[in-house]
Amino acid sequence: MVIVEAAKRSGSLITARLALEQGREVFAVLGSPLDPRAEGTNSLIKQGATPVTDSVLQPIMGTELPAQERDSEDEETAQQADPEPDDRARIVALLSPTPVSIDDLIRLSGTSPRIVRMVLLELEIAGRIERHGGGLVSIL
Repeated sequence: MVIVEAAKRSGSLITARLALEQGREVFAVLGSPLDPRAEGTNSLIKQGATPVTDSVLQPIMGTELPAQERDSEDEETAQQADPEPDDRARIVALLSPTPVSIDDLIRLSGTSPRIVRMVLLELEIAGRIERHGGGLVSIL
């Protein structure tokens, strides 16, 4: 979701806040602090929305990402592979009561995004983690 302009009390802010609470990605265009029409978007950025920048827009504006080639055997293996016990332990060790982004967990664990998300889902089902706005998670 992208919020371009929003006053302090607008319906789009309610929707954006709900999206942030559910861990959805919310983008907001930074506005002048003197403009009352930008008060809402500036507040969203403070609450965890991603500011819209040229690097965020670049993939949308026509820059193509390189395609990855895969064998059909590799895809079957990747779909069937469960997280290894050491992957689980490494990901859990990176979690703390302080919220951390899922992207940071992927980077710091050296594990694939699929494995990290699978471990987080297992922990969430077990009631061991809490999800926060902006794609952040913490251990309980």
